[in-house]
Amino acid sequence: MQALTYEGPWRVSVKEKPDPRIEHPQDGIVRVETAAICGSDFHILHGLIPDTRVGSTFGHEFVGIVEEVGRDVTGVKPGDRVAVPFQIFCGSCYYCQRGLTSCCMNTNPSTDAACGMYGYSHTMGGYDGGQAQYVRVPFIGVDAEHVPEDVSSLDALPITDAFPTGYQAAEMCNIRGGETVLVLGCGPVGLFAMWSLWAMGAGRVIAVDHYDYKLEFARRWLGVETLNFRDVDLVTIIKGMTEDLGADATIDAVGAEAAGSPMHRALGIYAKLEAGSPQALNTAIHATKKGGTISVIGAYGPPFTGVDIGTYMNKAQTMRTGQASVKRYMPLLFEHIQAGRIRPSDVLTHRGPLEKAPEFYRTMAQKKDGCIKCALFPNGPTIH
Repeated sequence: MQALTYEGPWRVSVKEKPDPRIEHPQDGIVRVETAAICGSDFHILHGLIPDTRVGSTFGHEFVGIVEEVGRDVTGVKPGDRVAVPFQIFCGSCYYCQRGLTSCCMNTNPSTDAACGMYGYSHTMGGYDGGQAQYVRVPFIGVDAEHVPEDVSSLDALPITDAFPTGYQAAEMCNIRGGETVLVLGCGPVGLFAMWSLWAMGAGRVIAVDHYDYKLEFARRWLGVETLNFRDVDLVTIIKGMTEDLGADATIDAVGAEAAGSPMHRALGIYAKLEAGSPQALNTAIHATKKGGTISVIGAYGPPFTGVDIGTYMNKAQTMRTGQASVKRYMPLLFEHIQAGRIRPSDVLTHRGPLEKAPEFYRTMAQKKDGCIKCALFPNGPTIH
């Protein structure tokens, strides 16, 4: 099969790899209709996630058709169209039974840091991802979600990660109605978080980025207020917009590659002396009011990072975080799509065959051509 293949920091290509096979009675094989490139894929591409091995296939967002299942699989069968959460989870351990599928104990037992994830380094279990024609899906009967007949595969694609991740980010803000929420980052997760904040009753949503085309997209698609942090002293202006209090809650939808501080970028992005840049997280601490909530959904690597914990502690803030437990949100988000409240495929600004993946990685990394998110068609353009 053809698959995107990691060749070392900053380098990927599409190569021939062996087809995946059933390795466990609860495995399935999925023929990928469409797969996305995620902003967090760049954390591994740029060397910020430990133990990313040459030859790995990226891609933790994909929708496809079940081709084959192991002998113990129930709930799905060959021919079913499914959306697969980016985490791999068993469905039966202590955490899975409590809905915390992102904390599964059985799919990445070598570390307590995270469960198994598709295409996200050996730190996350070493599973190949979905930017390929076929992918092995462990625990497919538990993990995979059937895509409703009236939902397109492109609209289902963001439900495998970006949409539920944004939804959980908003949920962790504990919205009761009327709050002012600051969202750092206008990538897909940030955009879906903004939509979710409105759906939950936020009174005011302020979006921050330093790319004007992303800010314009957020204004047009979601009707939010926007700020370019290159043009303002962000903390000062947020205080001025909120009677000198700060935002009621702030979402960090950026993570380890945050811009803004030359020192932190030098230490974290280039020298690898900390787990990426904590600039977005520190901005959240300073721009959120005392007693406010900080929702951290941006991805960070396991090692330490230079967070301003003293200010956070003294402002009596609450921080909530965690990889999104995608499975528990999927039915609800499909209902929103079916009701016509949102068309998630709007964020998929660039679409093309798998062969274009290296080009799309460059386009997305360099923020060219108005790129928000890319969708790949590994088996041709004919999809549901």
